[in-house]
Amino acid sequence: MSLELKPLFDFDPDATPVEHLLSEGKIGPRDGAGKTVVVAMSGGVDSAVTALTMRERGYRVVGMNLRLFSPGDPDHAANPCCGIPAMEDARMTCAMIGVPFYALNMESEFSEAVVNLFVNEYAEGRTPNPCLECNRHVKFRHLVLRAKEMGADWLATGHYARIVHSADGPHRLYRAADFRKDQSYVLYTLNQAQLGFIQFPLGNLTKPEVRTLARHYELPVADKAESQEICFVGKGSYADFVAARRPDVTKPGDIVSEDGAKLGEHRGLVRHTIGQRRGLGIPRAEPLYVLHLDMDRNQLVVGSRQSAESPAVLAGQVSLTGDRWPSEAFTCQVSVRYRGQPVEAIIEPCDWERREVMITFPDQRPIAAPGQAIVFYRDDEVLGGGTISRIVREIDHSSARSLEPARL
Repeated sequence: MSLELKPLFDFDPDATPVEHLLSEGKIGPRDGAGKTVVVAMSGGVDSAVTALTMRERGYRVVGMNLRLFSPGDPDHAANPCCGIPAMEDARMTCAMIGVPFYALNMESEFSEAVVNLFVNEYAEGRTPNPCLECNRHVKFRHLVLRAKEMGADWLATGHYARIVHSADGPHRLYRAADFRKDQSYVLYTLNQAQLGFIQFPLGNLTKPEVRTLARHYELPVADKAESQEICFVGKGSYADFVAARRPDVTKPGDIVSEDGAKLGEHRGLVRHTIGQRRGLGIPRAEPLYVLHLDMDRNQLVVGSRQSAESPAVLAGQVSLTGDRWPSEAFTCQVSVRYRGQPVEAIIEPCDWERREVMITFPDQRPIAAPGQAIVFYRDDEVLGGGTISRIVREIDHSSARSLEPARL
């Protein structure tokens, strides 16, 4: 059973709006006396308010910025995070609230672990999630390490999610209170050691509330625009970004039906993803969906929505927030898209060494694609997740069995 999350204190009807937003029920207890927290400073309003709230809780705050991607071309100069302009915004914020600031150049690590993987995965017909890989391989790996090297007690970031810490039991990860900003989908790789060292002070705040605090304290980034979903792509499309680095994936080819009949032509498989419905250029009474990217034949296979739905998927690289590999199948809800609608699923362990599970959908079948993250939830709690490696179109129903939810 998931833990019930309750405010630490009741709402004070006499408090001003800002006092309410800085209450312990909103930002956490004022337990920072004599403790140090490293705050990941991206240069945006979320991380700025994170630093502010941790200071208000009594912590000695140290701001740390990761420079991840800062090419000099005009197309990427407007990137509101990760580059040199963002670093300067973070530095300016730290100066205003009176905390020290450090900058780390992690461009080579980011390029290897995120950008190159993004390009190669799309070139192979898969659908990667760069934000998740950045959290997994760059941000939390290096920030946690640097924070501990500095002797900090905590690392805090501006992610919208919630962690419930426990002194004698597992630390648990939950969705943010603001479902519209919830980022738990790209945080499922956090393990117990990381969850026990990290705080998400914005987990009980909404985005408008964060802006309210930033404006009240006149932070220089209070009205700064949101960063785009894929920070390094720039003003163009992801397909243009990939094509500039892998021109071999832009070769035109045929769009075909499930039975092989030619229906049209595509301008490169990289411009399409499994489940795509718009932009095919084929007028039909019933909409067509991308079913498969045939890299060998350079063909885009399309069909009906029913054909696009996935009765089951095989997922690898599975990570569980409780650090316990399940001994038996369990039921939960899963999401195959960022802030996607969760659906009921049965998770059955397959291969412990390869961290593989088979996931079947007994009721509602989602449209999924290899390379996508699939994240496991029980109500608001994040149990873990993995990367979809294969879509299973046919299920042996003779082996199906009734499964009781197992506890992780």
